Amino acid sequence: MRIKTKLIVGSCTSLALLVLLAVLARHDMDRVVDKLRFVEVQDDLNTGFLEMRLAEKNLFLFGDKAALGEIATRIDATREVLSKSRGRIVRGAGEANYQSLTRHLDAYAAAVRQAAAADMPRDDVEAAMRESGRALREFSTALVRRERAQVGEIIASSRSTMTLSLAAVVCTAVLAAPLLFRKVLRSLAQVERLAGAIADGKFESIEEPKSHDELASVIRAVNTMSERLSSREAEILQSKKLASLGTLTAGVAHEITNPVNNISMIAETFEAMGEELPPDDRLEMVRQIRKECGRIHGIVTNLLDFSKPKAASMRAVGINALVADTLPLVRNMLHVSNIDLALDIAPDETRVFADTAQMHQVLVNLITNAIQSMRPGGELRVSTRGQPGQTAHIVIADNGQGIPPDALPHVFDPFFSTKGTEGTGLGLSVSYGIVKNHGGRLRVESAVGKGTTCSVELPALPPTEASHGHATT
Repeated sequence: MRIKTKLIVGSCTSLALLVLLAVLARHDMDRVVDKLRFVEVQDDLNTGFLEMRLAEKNLFLFGDKAALGEIATRIDATREVLSKSRGRIVRGAGEANYQSLTRHLDAYAAAVRQAAAADMPRDDVEAAMRESGRALREFSTALVRRERAQVGEIIASSRSTMTLSLAAVVCTAVLAAPLLFRKVLRSLAQVERLAGAIADGKFESIEEPKSHDELASVIRAVNTMSERLSSREAEILQSKKLASLGTLTAGVAHEITNPVNNISMIAETFEAMGEELPPDDRLEMVRQIRKECGRIHGIVTNLLDFSKPKAASMRAVGINALVADTLPLVRNMLHVSNIDLALDIAPDETRVFADTAQMHQVLVNLITNAIQSMRPGGELRVSTRGQPGQTAHIVIADNGQGIPPDALPHVFDPFFSTKGTEGTGLGLSVSYGIVKNHGGRLRVESAVGKGTTCSVELPALPPTEASHGHATT
């Protein structure tokens, strides 16, 4: 059942209970009102009945024949009240009690007429009149007493019903709401945890619930997103490498041009003066050609290692060597941009366990960003430092335009770029992921107008492991 449906059902249930409570309370209130109105009428009737009995005493004790007329008059008045108040009496005491009251009054009226027919009432007539009057009075008094007791019972019952109904509504809300909210909050906590894991580059998944509500749909969507991001991570890394190739092409071409020119010059010299050169000079020329071919081979190998998709190959490598192998890839960019390079390489090389191709990519990304942020005549400072068994640092600093404070917290966000349409927004994000997967940390500090400093921090190998590094795939 969907959460929306559960909320609607729960609200409708609570509303139905409240409506039922209101109906029951209204019913009980109507009963109380009817009985109170009946008691009002009956109190008036009891007053009339009492006055009839007083006139009856005057008749029998003092022989006042006028009392019979007074009694007859009050009987007629009582009949009129009974007729006009029939509805109230029936609603309050019921039709049976109304008929009984009428019969008692008729019996008393018959006894009064019998007494009026004689000059002086006989003992049997007097007894009949007294008995019917007593019965009328007692029935009326008992009826009022009983109805008043029922009013109290109805009020007590209504109070109990209202209390139980309110308790049922409160219990329903107290018990049902936490169950629903606990499920919602638990699912939201799982989604929050997964979102945090995805932000850290850990593409996990949540166990999908068996229900088919909105939260289940959200969890399934987040799981799908996590799976797709996981499958796209390698593609993003590779696409960033390929995007960097365009920038690196000029530098690689420049690096290859020098040895090719040297080979060409040696070949021309050998062709023109080959017969005149001593054997030692000819051998030296061949050695120089082999040396320049080795340079070309190294440049091409580095380029292939950088651009070719492959599984991470971790091995022990020195941070000074990582910097030294990266600089040839960016040297032409430095030359074209008229950027000075200042190196501060630690005398004692600290070694780390890393994938050299991926770390070259990180350093190229950071150096490229630094070059692009500086004007001609700027200075790029690259330094290394570290201590075996602790942390190794590769620091790349520039004196460029810097990053605004409001943009600095977002530099590692995918597709966030301070270069406008010129940047992909993936360089620092990819670099951050690579360094994090190496167990390290990438930090960026910047001040507008002063420049930016990027620090790659990697776990340094202890001296024993650094000297016995091995590769894993």
